[in-house]
Amino acid sequence: MLHPSRRSVLVGGAAFTAWTAIPTIVRAAGPRDPRFVSIILRGGLDGLALVAPVGDPAYESVRDEFSMPLEGPDAAIALDGFFALNPRMPRLAELYRKGEALFVHAAHTAYRERSHFDAQDVLENGTGSAGHYQDGWLGRILRTLPVDERMATSGAFAAATTTPLTLRGADHVVTWLPPGFAEASDDTRARLMMMYEHTDPVLAKAMAEGIALSGVTGSEAESGAAVDAMLQGMDAKGFQREVVSAATAAGRAMAGDDGPRVGFLDMSGFDTHLRQSVTEGRIGRALSALDLAIGALRDSMGPVWGNTVVAVMTEFGRTVRMNGSDGTDHGTATVAMLLGGAVKGGRVVADWPGLAPNALYEGRDLAPTTDLRAVLKGVARDHLGLSPRVLGVDVFPGTQTLAPLDGLVRRV
Repeated sequence: MLHPSRRSVLVGGAAFTAWTAIPTIVRAAGPRDPRFVSIILRGGLDGLALVAPVGDPAYESVRDEFSMPLEGPDAAIALDGFFALNPRMPRLAELYRKGEALFVHAAHTAYRERSHFDAQDVLENGTGSAGHYQDGWLGRILRTLPVDERMATSGAFAAATTTPLTLRGADHVVTWLPPGFAEASDDTRARLMMMYEHTDPVLAKAMAEGIALSGVTGSEAESGAAVDAMLQGMDAKGFQREVVSAATAAGRAMAGDDGPRVGFLDMSGFDTHLRQSVTEGRIGRALSALDLAIGALRDSMGPVWGNTVVAVMTEFGRTVRMNGSDGTDHGTATVAMLLGGAVKGGRVVADWPGLAPNALYEGRDLAPTTDLRAVLKGVARDHLGLSPRVLGVDVFPGTQTLAPLDGLVRRV
Protein backbone atom coordinates (compact mmCIF):
# COMPACT_ATOMS: atom_id res chain seq x y z
CA MET A 1 0.00 0.00 0.00
CA LEU A 2 1.27 3.45 -0.88
CA HIS A 3 1.33 6.66 1.13
CA PRO A 4 -0.67 9.18 -0.92
CA SER A 5 0.28 12.82 -1.17
CA ARG A 6 -1.53 15.45 0.88
CA ARG A 7 -3.49 16.58 -2.15
CA SER A 8 -4.52 13.05 -3.16
CA VAL A 9 -5.73 12.31 0.36
CA LEU A 10 -7.84 15.43 0.47
CA VAL A 11 -9.27 14.97 -3.00
CA GLY A 12 -9.76 11.25 -2.42
CA GLY A 13 -11.70 11.95 0.74
CA ALA A 14 -13.69 14.76 -0.74
CA ALA A 15 -16.48 12.69 -2.19
CA PHE A 16 -16.93 10.69 0.99
CA THR A 17 -18.88 13.32 2.87
CA ALA A 18 -21.20 13.90 -0.07
CA TRP A 19 -23.37 10.86 0.62
CA THR A 20 -26.43 13.03 0.23
CA ALA A 21 -25.57 13.16 -3.48
CA ILE A 22 -25.55 9.37 -3.77
CA PRO A 23 -28.83 7.94 -5.04
CA THR A 24 -30.49 6.70 -1.88
CA ILE A 25 -32.68 3.66 -2.35
CA VAL A 26 -34.25 3.47 1.12
CA ARG A 27 -33.12 3.13 4.70
CA ALA A 28 -33.08 -0.57 5.46
CA ALA A 29 -35.56 -1.16 8.26
CA GLY A 30 -35.24 -4.90 8.83
CA PRO A 31 -32.50 -7.43 9.51
CA ARG A 32 -31.51 -7.57 5.81
CA ASP A 33 -29.12 -4.69 5.38
CA PRO A 34 -26.24 -6.48 3.66
CA ARG A 35 -22.65 -5.34 3.33
CA PHE A 36 -20.15 -6.76 0.88
CA VAL A 37 -16.37 -6.31 0.95
CA SER A 38 -13.90 -7.47 -1.69
CA ILE A 39 -10.27 -8.03 -0.65
CA ILE A 40 -7.67 -8.73 -3.34
CA LEU A 41 -4.35 -10.30 -2.34
CA ARG A 42 -1.92 -9.13 -4.99
CA GLY A 43 1.01 -11.23 -6.12
CA GLY A 44 -0.59 -14.66 -6.24
CA LEU A 45 -1.40 -16.39 -2.94
CA ASP A 46 0.01 -19.87 -2.35
CA GLY A 47 -3.18 -21.68 -1.39
CA LEU A 48 -1.25 -24.70 -0.09
CA ALA A 49 0.50 -22.43 2.43
CA LEU A 50 -2.74 -20.92 3.71
CA VAL A 51 -4.98 -24.00 3.74
CA ALA A 52 -2.83 -27.10 3.49
CA PRO A 53 -4.32 -30.43 2.28
CA VAL A 54 -2.54 -32.42 4.98
CA GLY A 55 -4.81 -35.40 4.29
CA ASP A 56 -3.65 -35.70 0.67
CA PRO A 57 -1.17 -38.63 0.49
CA ALA A 58 1.06 -36.66 -1.91
CA TYR A 59 1.19 -33.46 0.16
CA GLU A 60 4.28 -34.11 2.26
CA SER A 61 6.25 -35.46 -0.68
CA VAL A 62 5.62 -32.40 -2.86
CA ARG A 63 6.31 -29.87 -0.10
CA ASP A 64 8.97 -31.85 1.77
CA GLU A 65 10.50 -29.76 4.58
CA PHE A 66 8.11 -26.94 3.73
CA SER A 67 5.04 -28.95 4.70
CA MET A 68 2.76 -27.41 7.31
CA PRO A 69 3.92 -28.59 10.77
CA LEU A 70 1.34 -30.72 12.57
CA GLU A 71 3.01 -30.66 15.99
CA GLY A 72 4.86 -28.18 18.14
CA PRO A 73 4.37 -24.44 18.83
CA ASP A 74 3.80 -23.66 15.14
CA ALA A 75 1.42 -26.53 14.49
CA ALA A 76 -1.25 -26.06 11.84
CA ILE A 77 -4.83 -25.39 12.95
CA ALA A 78 -7.04 -28.36 12.08
CA LEU A 79 -10.11 -27.53 10.01
CA ASP A 80 -11.92 -30.66 8.91
CA GLY A 81 -9.56 -33.62 9.12
CA PHE A 82 -8.24 -33.15 5.58
CA PHE A 83 -7.35 -29.45 5.45
CA ALA A 84 -5.40 -27.41 8.02
CA LEU A 85 -4.99 -23.65 8.42
CA ASN A 86 -1.70 -21.80 8.70
CA PRO A 87 -1.06 -21.04 12.41
CA ARG A 88 -0.38 -17.38 11.57
CA MET A 89 -4.15 -16.91 11.17
CA PRO A 90 -5.66 -17.12 14.70
CA ARG A 91 -8.42 -14.55 14.02
CA LEU A 92 -9.40 -16.37 10.86
CA ALA A 93 -9.45 -19.65 12.81
CA GLU A 94 -11.80 -18.07 15.35
CA LEU A 95 -14.17 -17.04 12.56
CA TYR A 96 -14.06 -20.57 11.17
CA ARG A 97 -14.97 -22.06 14.55
CA LYS A 98 -17.89 -19.62 14.81
CA GLY A 99 -19.13 -20.62 11.35
CA GLU A 100 -18.18 -17.23 9.87
CA ALA A 101 -15.40 -18.35 7.52
CA LEU A 102 -15.57 -20.58 4.47
CA PHE A 103 -12.69 -21.66 2.23
CA VAL A 104 -13.04 -22.58 -1.44
CA HIS A 105 -9.99 -24.60 -2.50
CA ALA A 106 -8.71 -25.16 -6.03
CA ALA A 107 -10.51 -21.93 -7.01
CA HIS A 108 -9.50 -20.15 -10.19
CA THR A 109 -10.23 -17.37 -12.64
CA ALA A 110 -10.46 -17.91 -16.39
CA TYR A 111 -6.80 -16.93 -16.82
CA ARG A 112 -4.25 -19.67 -17.66
CA GLU A 113 -1.00 -17.81 -18.25
CA ARG A 114 1.47 -16.43 -15.70
CA SER A 115 1.51 -12.63 -15.97
CA HIS A 116 0.54 -10.70 -12.84
CA PHE A 117 -0.81 -7.80 -14.86
CA ASP A 118 -3.04 -9.84 -17.15
CA ALA A 119 -4.13 -12.12 -14.30
CA GLN A 120 -5.20 -9.19 -12.14
CA ASP A 121 -6.97 -7.67 -15.13
CA VAL A 122 -9.01 -10.86 -15.62
CA LEU A 123 -9.71 -11.13 -11.89
CA GLU A 124 -11.02 -7.57 -11.67
CA ASN A 125 -12.84 -7.24 -14.98
CA GLY A 126 -14.74 -10.49 -14.35
CA THR A 127 -14.46 -11.75 -17.93
CA GLY A 128 -12.48 -14.53 -19.56
CA SER A 129 -9.63 -12.44 -20.93
CA ALA A 130 -7.39 -9.47 -20.26
CA GLY A 131 -8.03 -6.27 -22.15
CA HIS A 132 -8.76 -2.60 -21.92
CA TYR A 133 -12.04 -2.84 -20.01
CA GLN A 134 -13.71 0.30 -18.76
CA ASP A 135 -15.42 -1.35 -15.80
CA GLY A 136 -15.14 -4.25 -13.37
CA TRP A 137 -17.49 -6.89 -12.01
CA LEU A 138 -18.03 -5.12 -8.68
CA GLY A 139 -18.77 -1.83 -10.41
CA ARG A 140 -21.32 -3.62 -12.58
CA ILE A 141 -22.89 -5.14 -9.47
CA LEU A 142 -23.31 -1.67 -8.02
CA ARG A 143 -25.00 -0.49 -11.22
CA THR A 144 -27.48 -3.36 -11.18
CA LEU A 145 -28.38 -3.66 -7.50
CA PRO A 146 -32.12 -4.16 -7.00
CA VAL A 147 -34.05 -1.15 -5.78
CA ASP A 148 -35.55 -2.49 -2.59
CA GLU A 149 -35.06 -2.34 1.16
CA ARG A 150 -31.95 -4.46 1.16
CA MET A 151 -29.50 -1.81 0.04
CA ALA A 152 -29.41 1.65 1.56
CA THR A 153 -27.06 3.30 -0.93
CA SER A 154 -25.39 2.47 -4.21
CA GLY A 155 -21.99 3.93 -3.27
CA ALA A 156 -18.74 2.13 -2.48
CA PHE A 157 -15.68 2.71 -0.29
CA ALA A 158 -12.23 1.74 -1.59
CA ALA A 159 -9.16 1.82 0.63
CA ALA A 160 -6.97 2.75 -2.30
CA THR A 161 -5.33 5.78 -3.89
CA THR A 162 -7.40 5.43 -7.07
CA THR A 163 -10.57 3.59 -8.03
CA PRO A 164 -9.55 -0.03 -8.66
CA LEU A 165 -10.59 -1.69 -11.91
CA THR A 166 -13.00 -4.00 -10.12
CA LEU A 167 -15.06 -0.98 -8.95
CA ARG A 168 -14.94 1.06 -12.14
CA GLY A 169 -18.32 1.63 -13.69
CA ALA A 170 -20.00 2.35 -10.36
CA ASP A 171 -21.64 5.74 -10.02
CA HIS A 172 -20.01 6.72 -6.72
CA VAL A 173 -16.72 5.36 -5.39
CA VAL A 174 -14.80 7.01 -2.58
CA THR A 175 -11.06 6.30 -2.43
CA TRP A 176 -9.23 6.84 0.83
CA LEU A 177 -6.05 5.78 2.61
CA PRO A 178 -4.50 6.82 5.94
CA PRO A 179 -2.57 10.00 5.21
CA GLY A 180 0.60 8.98 7.00
CA PHE A 181 1.51 12.38 8.44
CA ALA A 182 0.89 14.11 11.76
CA GLU A 183 -2.58 15.47 12.35
CA ALA A 184 -2.79 19.24 12.06
CA SER A 185 -4.22 21.38 14.83
CA ASP A 186 -7.55 23.16 14.44
CA ASP A 187 -5.72 26.48 14.13
CA THR A 188 -3.48 25.15 11.36
CA ARG A 189 -6.47 23.76 9.49
CA ALA A 190 -8.29 27.09 9.73
CA ARG A 191 -5.27 28.98 8.40
CA LEU A 192 -4.82 26.52 5.53
CA MET A 193 -8.51 26.79 4.68
CA MET A 194 -8.28 30.58 4.55
CA MET A 195 -5.24 30.41 2.29
CA TYR A 196 -6.73 27.81 -0.06
CA GLU A 197 -10.02 29.71 -0.33
CA HIS A 198 -8.10 32.57 -1.93
CA THR A 199 -5.59 30.58 -3.98
CA ASP A 200 -7.11 27.16 -4.78
CA PRO A 201 -10.92 26.92 -4.37
CA VAL A 202 -10.96 23.29 -5.56
CA LEU A 203 -8.44 22.25 -2.94
CA ALA A 204 -10.27 24.31 -0.32
CA LYS A 205 -13.50 22.43 -1.01
CA ALA A 206 -11.66 19.12 -0.95
CA MET A 207 -9.99 20.00 2.34
CA ALA A 208 -13.29 20.96 3.97
CA GLU A 209 -14.86 17.69 2.95
CA GLY A 210 -11.73 15.75 3.86
CA ILE A 211 -11.84 17.17 7.39
CA ALA A 212 -15.45 16.09 7.67
CA LEU A 213 -14.39 12.59 6.64
CA SER A 214 -12.70 12.11 10.00
CA GLY A 215 -16.13 12.27 11.61
CA VAL A 216 -16.89 8.90 10.02
CA THR A 217 -13.54 7.10 9.82
CA GLY A 218 -12.23 8.74 12.97
CA SER A 219 -9.45 11.26 13.34
CA GLU A 220 -5.84 10.22 12.89
CA ALA A 221 -5.46 10.09 16.67
CA GLU A 222 -8.55 7.88 17.03
CA SER A 223 -7.45 5.67 14.18
CA GLY A 224 -3.98 5.37 15.65
CA ALA A 225 -5.42 4.38 19.02
CA ALA A 226 -7.51 1.65 17.40
CA VAL A 227 -4.48 0.33 15.55
CA ASP A 228 -2.38 0.41 18.73
CA ALA A 229 -5.03 -1.59 20.56
CA MET A 230 -5.14 -4.19 17.80
CA LEU A 231 -1.33 -4.52 17.70
CA GLN A 232 -0.73 -4.34 21.46
CA GLY A 233 2.11 -6.60 22.51
CA MET A 234 3.06 -7.44 18.92
CA ASP A 235 6.23 -6.63 17.02
CA ALA A 236 4.22 -5.08 14.20
CA LYS A 237 5.92 -3.86 11.05
CA GLY A 238 5.02 -0.72 9.13
CA PHE A 239 2.98 -2.46 6.47
CA GLN A 240 0.97 -4.27 9.14
CA ARG A 241 -0.01 -0.95 10.68
CA GLU A 242 -1.02 0.33 7.25
CA VAL A 243 -3.34 -2.57 6.42
CA VAL A 244 -4.90 -2.53 9.90
CA SER A 245 -5.48 1.22 9.62
CA ALA A 246 -7.08 0.87 6.17
CA ALA A 247 -9.28 -2.02 7.30
CA THR A 248 -10.38 -0.10 10.39
CA ALA A 249 -11.35 2.94 8.33
CA ALA A 250 -13.26 0.80 5.82
CA GLY A 251 -15.14 -0.97 8.60
CA ARG A 252 -16.11 2.26 10.34
CA ALA A 253 -17.32 3.77 7.09
CA MET A 254 -19.46 0.76 6.25
CA ALA A 255 -20.87 0.42 9.76
CA GLY A 256 -22.82 3.67 9.50
CA ASP A 257 -26.53 3.70 8.73
CA ASP A 258 -26.00 6.09 5.82
CA GLY A 259 -22.59 4.83 4.72
CA PRO A 260 -21.62 2.64 1.77
CA ARG A 261 -22.66 -1.00 1.69
CA VAL A 262 -19.83 -2.12 -0.62
CA GLY A 263 -16.13 -1.87 0.19
CA PHE A 264 -12.75 -2.74 -1.29
CA LEU A 265 -9.31 -3.42 0.16
CA ASP A 266 -6.16 -4.87 -1.33
CA MET A 267 -2.84 -6.14 -0.02
CA SER A 268 0.48 -6.86 -1.67
CA GLY A 269 3.26 -9.16 -0.48
CA PHE A 270 2.11 -12.54 -1.81
CA ASP A 271 4.54 -12.90 -4.73
CA THR A 272 6.77 -15.30 -2.79
CA HIS A 273 9.44 -16.42 -5.27
CA LEU A 274 12.09 -16.77 -2.58
CA ARG A 275 12.37 -17.36 1.17
CA GLN A 276 8.67 -18.16 1.36
CA SER A 277 8.95 -20.72 4.16
CA VAL A 278 5.67 -21.87 5.76
CA THR A 279 4.93 -20.13 9.04
CA GLU A 280 7.87 -17.74 8.96
CA GLY A 281 9.50 -15.95 6.03
CA ARG A 282 7.58 -13.94 3.47
CA ILE A 283 4.37 -15.94 3.56
CA GLY A 284 4.24 -15.90 7.36
CA ARG A 285 4.55 -12.10 7.48
CA ALA A 286 1.98 -11.60 4.72
CA LEU A 287 -0.55 -13.95 6.32
CA SER A 288 -0.08 -12.34 9.74
CA ALA A 289 -0.86 -8.94 8.21
CA LEU A 290 -3.92 -10.36 6.47
CA ASP A 291 -5.14 -11.91 9.71
CA LEU A 292 -4.78 -8.57 11.50
CA ALA A 293 -6.66 -6.78 8.73
CA ILE A 294 -9.51 -9.30 8.93
CA GLY A 295 -9.74 -8.81 12.68
CA ALA A 296 -9.67 -5.02 12.35
CA LEU A 297 -12.42 -5.08 9.72
CA ARG A 298 -14.63 -7.32 11.87
CA ASP A 299 -14.10 -5.27 15.03
CA SER A 300 -14.67 -1.89 13.37
CA MET A 301 -17.87 -3.02 11.63
CA GLY A 302 -19.46 -3.93 14.95
CA PRO A 303 -23.00 -5.37 14.79
CA VAL A 304 -23.27 -4.98 10.99
CA TRP A 305 -20.66 -7.74 10.66
CA GLY A 306 -23.61 -10.08 11.12
CA ASN A 307 -24.97 -8.96 7.72
CA THR A 308 -21.60 -8.90 5.97
CA VAL A 309 -19.85 -11.08 3.40
CA VAL A 310 -16.14 -10.50 2.76
CA ALA A 311 -14.74 -12.19 -0.36
CA VAL A 312 -10.95 -12.67 -0.32
CA MET A 313 -9.32 -13.58 -3.63
CA THR A 314 -6.06 -13.45 -5.58
CA GLU A 315 -5.08 -13.46 -9.25
CA PHE A 316 -3.62 -16.98 -9.33
CA GLY A 317 -1.99 -19.59 -7.14
CA ARG A 318 1.59 -20.84 -7.05
CA THR A 319 3.48 -23.96 -8.01
CA VAL A 320 2.93 -27.08 -5.96
CA ARG A 321 6.65 -27.73 -5.54
CA MET A 322 9.09 -25.25 -4.05
CA ASN A 323 11.75 -23.73 -6.30
CA GLY A 324 15.50 -23.54 -5.73
CA SER A 325 15.16 -20.29 -3.78
CA ASP A 326 12.84 -21.81 -1.16
CA GLY A 327 9.89 -20.05 -2.76
CA THR A 328 7.14 -20.81 -5.25
CA ASP A 329 6.54 -19.58 -8.77
CA HIS A 330 3.37 -18.44 -10.55
CA GLY A 331 0.71 -21.12 -10.65
CA THR A 332 -2.98 -21.63 -11.32
CA ALA A 333 -5.55 -22.70 -8.71
CA THR A 334 -5.50 -21.44 -5.13
CA VAL A 335 -7.77 -20.65 -2.15
CA ALA A 336 -10.59 -18.11 -2.03
CA MET A 337 -12.31 -17.16 1.23
CA LEU A 338 -15.71 -15.93 2.31
CA LEU A 339 -15.89 -14.31 5.74
CA GLY A 340 -18.59 -12.59 7.78
CA GLY A 341 -21.65 -13.19 9.89
CA ALA A 342 -23.77 -13.76 6.78
CA VAL A 343 -21.54 -16.61 5.60
CA LYS A 344 -22.58 -20.22 6.07
CA GLY A 345 -19.08 -21.11 7.16
CA GLY A 346 -17.13 -23.57 9.25
CA ARG A 347 -16.22 -25.69 6.22
CA VAL A 348 -13.95 -26.09 3.23
CA VAL A 349 -15.66 -26.33 -0.15
CA ALA A 350 -13.47 -28.20 -2.61
CA ASP A 351 -13.72 -30.38 -5.66
CA TRP A 352 -10.25 -31.53 -4.70
CA PRO A 353 -8.08 -32.54 -7.71
CA GLY A 354 -5.25 -34.07 -5.72
CA LEU A 355 -1.50 -33.48 -5.70
CA ALA A 356 -0.31 -36.66 -7.42
CA PRO A 357 1.97 -35.93 -10.41
CA ASN A 358 -0.68 -36.93 -12.96
CA ALA A 359 -3.27 -34.66 -11.27
CA LEU A 360 -1.30 -31.43 -11.52
CA TYR A 361 -2.11 -28.78 -14.10
CA GLU A 362 0.70 -28.69 -16.66
CA GLY A 363 2.64 -30.98 -14.34
CA ARG A 364 3.33 -28.20 -11.82
CA ASP A 365 0.19 -26.43 -10.51
CA LEU A 366 -2.81 -27.23 -8.38
CA ALA A 367 -5.47 -28.03 -10.98
CA PRO A 368 -8.38 -25.54 -11.27
CA THR A 369 -11.78 -27.03 -10.41
CA THR A 370 -14.04 -24.24 -9.03
CA ASP A 371 -14.55 -21.04 -11.02
CA LEU A 372 -14.26 -18.02 -8.74
CA ARG A 373 -17.06 -16.36 -10.70
CA ALA A 374 -19.43 -19.15 -9.62
CA VAL A 375 -18.54 -18.31 -6.01
CA LEU A 376 -19.10 -14.59 -6.52
CA LYS A 377 -22.34 -15.28 -8.37
CA GLY A 378 -23.62 -17.32 -5.44
CA VAL A 379 -22.87 -14.47 -3.03
CA ALA A 380 -24.31 -11.78 -5.31
CA ARG A 381 -27.50 -13.76 -5.85
CA ASP A 382 -28.19 -14.87 -2.29
CA HIS A 383 -26.70 -11.93 -0.37
CA LEU A 384 -27.28 -8.95 -2.65
CA GLY A 385 -30.36 -10.14 -4.51
CA LEU A 386 -29.15 -10.15 -8.11
CA SER A 387 -30.79 -12.56 -10.55
CA PRO A 388 -28.81 -15.31 -12.33
CA ARG A 389 -29.68 -13.68 -15.67
CA VAL A 390 -28.22 -10.32 -14.63
CA LEU A 391 -25.14 -12.05 -13.24
CA GLY A 392 -24.56 -14.12 -16.36
CA VAL A 393 -25.17 -11.33 -18.86
CA ASP A 394 -24.33 -8.00 -17.22
CA VAL A 395 -22.00 -8.65 -14.28
CA PHE A 396 -19.93 -11.56 -15.61
CA PRO A 397 -20.59 -11.39 -19.37
CA GLY A 398 -20.75 -14.66 -21.24
CA THR A 399 -21.22 -16.86 -18.16
CA GLN A 400 -24.90 -17.73 -18.58
CA THR A 401 -24.08 -21.45 -18.36
CA LEU A 402 -21.93 -21.06 -15.23
CA ALA A 403 -24.29 -21.70 -12.34
CA PRO A 404 -23.96 -19.74 -9.06
CA LEU A 405 -22.56 -21.85 -6.23
CA ASP A 406 -25.35 -22.66 -3.79
CA GLY A 407 -25.40 -22.52 -0.01
CA LEU A 408 -22.63 -20.02 0.64
CA VAL A 409 -24.58 -17.47 2.70
CA ARG A 410 -27.26 -17.58 5.33
CA ARG A 411 -30.67 -16.60 4.01
CA VAL A 412 -32.72 -14.45 6.40
